[in-house]
Amino acid sequence: MFRRLASLPSGRVAKWIVVAVWLVVLIPAGALAGKLSDVQQNDNSAWLPSSSESTEVVDRAAAFQTGDTLPAIVIYDRPEGVTPADMDKAKADAQAFKGITNVVGEPQGPVMSQDGKAIQTVVQVFKDKSGWDGLGKVVDSMTDIGTADADGLGFHVTGAAGYASDSIKGFSSGGSLTMITGLVVIVILLFTYRSPFLPLVPLITVGGALVAAEAVIYLLAKNAGLTVNNQTSFILTVLVFGAATDYALLLTSRYREELLRHEDRHDAMAEALHRSGPAIIASAATVAISLMLLMLASLNSTKGMGPASAIGIVVGLLAMITLFPALMVIFGRWVFWPVKPAYGSTVAAKVSVWTRIGNRISGRPRLVWISTALVLGVMALGALGLKADGLSNSDQFTNKPQMAVGEELRAAHFPSGSGDPIYVVAHAGAAEQVRTALADVPGIVDVSPPVVKGDEAMVVAQLADDPTSKSSLRTVEQARDVVHKIPSADAQIGGSSAVLLDTQAAAARDSKVIIPIVLVVVLLILGLLLRAIVAPLLLMATVVLSFGAAIGVSSLVFNHVFGFAGAESSFPLLTFVFLVALGIDYNIFLVTRVREDTVRHGTRRAALTGLTATGGVITSAGLVLAGTFAAMASLPLVFAAELGFAVAFGVLLDTLIVRSVLVTALTLDVGRWMWWPSKLFHRHDTEPETATAVEPGLERVG
Repeated sequence: MFRRLASLPSGRVAKWIVVAVWLVVLIPAGALAGKLSDVQQNDNSAWLPSSSESTEVVDRAAAFQTGDTLPAIVIYDRPEGVTPADMDKAKADAQAFKGITNVVGEPQGPVMSQDGKAIQTVVQVFKDKSGWDGLGKVVDSMTDIGTADADGLGFHVTGAAGYASDSIKGFSSGGSLTMITGLVVIVILLFTYRSPFLPLVPLITVGGALVAAEAVIYLLAKNAGLTVNNQTSFILTVLVFGAATDYALLLTSRYREELLRHEDRHDAMAEALHRSGPAIIASAATVAISLMLLMLASLNSTKGMGPASAIGIVVGLLAMITLFPALMVIFGRWVFWPVKPAYGSTVAAKVSVWTRIGNRISGRPRLVWISTALVLGVMALGALGLKADGLSNSDQFTNKPQMAVGEELRAAHFPSGSGDPIYVVAHAGAAEQVRTALADVPGIVDVSPPVVKGDEAMVVAQLADDPTSKSSLRTVEQARDVVHKIPSADAQIGGSSAVLLDTQAAAARDSKVIIPIVLVVVLLILGLLLRAIVAPLLLMATVVLSFGAAIGVSSLVFNHVFGFAGAESSFPLLTFVFLVALGIDYNIFLVTRVREDTVRHGTRRAALTGLTATGGVITSAGLVLAGTFAAMASLPLVFAAELGFAVAFGVLLDTLIVRSVLVTALTLDVGRWMWWPSKLFHRHDTEPETATAVEPGLERVG
């Protein structure tokens, strides 16, 4: 049945039907994909579950008209000292700010700093359904007013609204990310295929897959409550480009091999799909299922990223096993120009680099895998220095945007916590008790009188430090402990600091819950695929060790090379899921080939022939995936740079060292026990444990 299904996309008539169906799908999908930004929710509070304390405060504070507002803190500065004219301008600007759509209430200030070199005005901005995009427009309007007729007076907008504005501008580089990712793929494919035309076919297919995936995600976000943000969008781009191109590489390699054996290219593609399809489908299914497990997260941003990324993988897979083979057989053999695979021709066998590596490993496999594992273990020790406990707003960027400059000026001239307080909502009868208790909390410098409306009261407290700093988060924790103990107060604390604290707590919980589940599920998938117990356990151990080494090296690079202040709380979980899923991907490509050859040659011989046969194509696939994730560094965001580096380095480590050296050495050492308790376990090795040449058709890849 699978053979018949595999032959459909390459059928003489069916190939045109497949292309026509994709065209019919992509025409409306293009319009829907363009609307994906309309349903994105980029503010932190929207990422939290409704049960988190800071989210509940937003609902309870609605009566006080502060729950859905964020502070835009305006800083004016003149190093030689502000003038009376500067103060007049700040006052006039404050009145002008009130005329901007979504600016609510009366501005606080302007207030001159004690050193006389800066002025601060705090403006509350209502966050409507447009989210960060709307906040960015407000900040842009404020900037136009503040910089007009400034006469050398510095102007910066910081605070939560300023951070949102600069963040949305950083994420808006997604268009350039797509272009850079495409260029990376083109360069690697040109080097891999050595053909000017062949790379165009997978690129066309990947582009169609990305558009279709974005359309599906838009419909789910609009109609099914899927949480989508800008992080999801740029990860989706690199994931679809990387993974789908990998599938194209594997299929093209087998197709080229079959063209030497089949005169009819339709038959060659059908055989290629039949032979390579199961491994590709199994790999994509493993990645998609692993990503779907992110739905168990409590953090909405992580929960939404799971199914969105899985959709990208599944759509990319469908495109590569339907549209891509149809296009390849339509274009014919000439697409391989200048070296077209001719039917009946033979390719002189040659000893490849992977053959030499395999033969070197076969001499002392146990020494090789033990020493390799020890080196990876030492690399993993660097993970002890990973600071994945969140970043302050000003540390979120790889450059220094307006918000970060304004934050430095505010810290230099004003109390760090001014303008972005915490909000405490409690029963009206306990309002004074709440106020008194808050005033005694270290790190809180001022507490306002309670504002009472009906049965509810609100108390506003100013923090001594930067609201997104670790010290302020500790202050919020202490404040919560204090107010929660007040009898019958039902007091809850919200605000920017509380949102960040709840986000970190949710991310930590998600890592503890999801990582073990991913390990168990992937292990079960491997067991079903390989019909064995030993091989899946060993493969999982190598992938986890590879992940640890990647995190360890990444931590050292972040701290001592890039100079980043730390990492987001969700960084370990996302890196783990991507590296484990994608690392297993390459192991599946290798081990399924080894298992196939074991039937004919025995396990030890198959370990060498499998490495020789798949070494080039898997290395090329790893380079493509690593290159696409490395392209994330083009975004001026620390989260993107860190995730991109860690995944890119981890993929290269897994491709070049773990898969080629560690797994091969383990297979050679363990031998037929890899397949215990399946029937292959009883297949004894009878052939020489050396490989001499690369199989025909594979030497052109990698």
